[in-house]
Amino acid sequence: MPESSLIQRRDLDFQLFEVLQAHRLAERPRHADHSRETFAAAIDTAHAIAQDRFAPHNRKSDEHEPTFDGERVHLIPEVREALDAFCAAGFLAPTKDYEQGGMQLPVVVAQACSALFKSANGATTSYVGLTLGNANVIERFGSAAQKRKYLGALLSGRFFGTMALTEPQAGSSLADLSTRATPQPDGSYRIQGSKIFISAGDHELRENIVHLVLARIAGAPAGVKGISLFTVPKFRVHANGSLGPRNGVRLTGLVHKTGWRGTASTMLSFGEGGDCEGELVGAPHQGLACMFHMMNEARIGVGMGAVMYGYRGYLASLQYARERLQGRAPGAKDPLQPQLPLVAHADVRRMLLAQKAYVEGGLALGLYAARLVDEQKTGDSDTARAEAGLLLDLLTPIVKSWPSQWCLEANSLAIQVHGGYGYTRDFPVEQYWRDNRLNMIHEGTHGIQALDLLGRKAVMQQGAATALLGRELQATVDAARAWPRLAPHADALQAAWGEVQATLAVLAPLLGRDSARALANAGVFLEAFGHTVLAWTWLRQAVVAASALERGAGGAEADFYQGKLQACRWFFHCELPRTGPQHALLRGLDNSALAMQDAWF
Repeated sequence: MPESSLIQRRDLDFQLFEVLQAHRLAERPRHADHSRETFAAAIDTAHAIAQDRFAPHNRKSDEHEPTFDGERVHLIPEVREALDAFCAAGFLAPTKDYEQGGMQLPVVVAQACSALFKSANGATTSYVGLTLGNANVIERFGSAAQKRKYLGALLSGRFFGTMALTEPQAGSSLADLSTRATPQPDGSYRIQGSKIFISAGDHELRENIVHLVLARIAGAPAGVKGISLFTVPKFRVHANGSLGPRNGVRLTGLVHKTGWRGTASTMLSFGEGGDCEGELVGAPHQGLACMFHMMNEARIGVGMGAVMYGYRGYLASLQYARERLQGRAPGAKDPLQPQLPLVAHADVRRMLLAQKAYVEGGLALGLYAARLVDEQKTGDSDTARAEAGLLLDLLTPIVKSWPSQWCLEANSLAIQVHGGYGYTRDFPVEQYWRDNRLNMIHEGTHGIQALDLLGRKAVMQQGAATALLGRELQATVDAARAWPRLAPHADALQAAWGEVQATLAVLAPLLGRDSARALANAGVFLEAFGHTVLAWTWLRQAVVAASALERGAGGAEADFYQGKLQACRWFFHCELPRTGPQHALLRGLDNSALAMQDAWF
């Protein structure tokens, strides 16, 4: 399988080292043992394992889903083999301290490595992605005893982990969850309840599975303020880390989804077939705050996964368009003339250019978010770290939702480029679409992200995060104006950001007195805000590309940079203008959906 089937490595290097200057992170004490060369070596290793161990069974795991015989979950053997290689190479702890078995890589480099595994096989990668998020929560909020029992086992891959939030009757409304936690004399809790759609919730891939479970302690306040978090292992764990008896966690069934068919999506019962023991993580009634630490990381991960499914489809359709001969130029009248490759047709180039703009823009956004995490952790000053955290909070709903929508659109276009063959299982693009379709609901729907963005993030601290993002955009606008071919884009971005500010000036005051009206079209705001942010990521890339061309880049390098400039042009001409009518609708306080009555449907 050629390298280009997972990602264009030249694009990844461009994003990391030319746009984000990731190699400069090696100047910081935490990463002082590293250099651009060691970062590249980690990415090379990830690529080799992803290509050799993950990608080959992507189709097989889709066709041979996990099965449950009433006692055990069965997976194809290639899943374990791939995960063994992943864990042995240390990719469960790439950013952790050396003392924890980690590599102390920057988060942005670790995300680049993770992206390759997601590109190769998102279903298999989900087992370890959830485990790392689980470990991060225990590391931050767990007791010393919990860390001793679980952390080393999770980071080494001896145990795997999940997060168990959703309940059949509650769905995304966590305020309505009903799983109960009853205190026991020894300080533990008896857990009783049911969870659904728990990815990687049961399997035989590792010795143990550690569930992070949201539940209510008796007498807790109603709503989200009464939710606590618990570690609930499949097998109980002794203080020294050895396994004890089976805990009262039972698999009641597997869920069979549109995509990610290789992931064991489960329905779990806690306490139905025997006592289910859990341990409180953090303070009582603070479970949601603890879990949001994992959920925010997971939201960035979902966005990056959506990018990579879109990227795989783009590269597959680009290769197909270059190889497939079909049709002739519009003015060609001689049927004996040789057929042209699909890429020669303007409408096919339009579909390919749209895919390029979506997936490379989405990759830029996801890696930028990861770079903000690095700045938040190792920035040179308190101010730099605080500002990075503020920007990350604001952008997280966009990082999750924008690729989940528009990189899925890239997958749809990839199918269309293949013509009728794209709708068959003889080509991989239909699976990429199915797998990517799940990202619209993973870690919160667009509607939930939109409410978070407009109702909280955009107005938090009197709009401080939005003002900070405005300053970052303005810096890019100022830099772009130095290049005549980019100056019109700079003007367009500045105008688009002005539209965002004008819309917020209308909606923000309304949030306090009529939140239902203010938030009625939050999804439209999410799209308009997201497209403006993506235009910014493209202008950032274009400034770097224009500079490289001025320095004399030639040959294939010149083609690469010209491709960046053309994709930027396309986004500004064909995508950013979508936001104008959206802002008009938002500022007009359109209530078409809000005023619609159930009986009228």
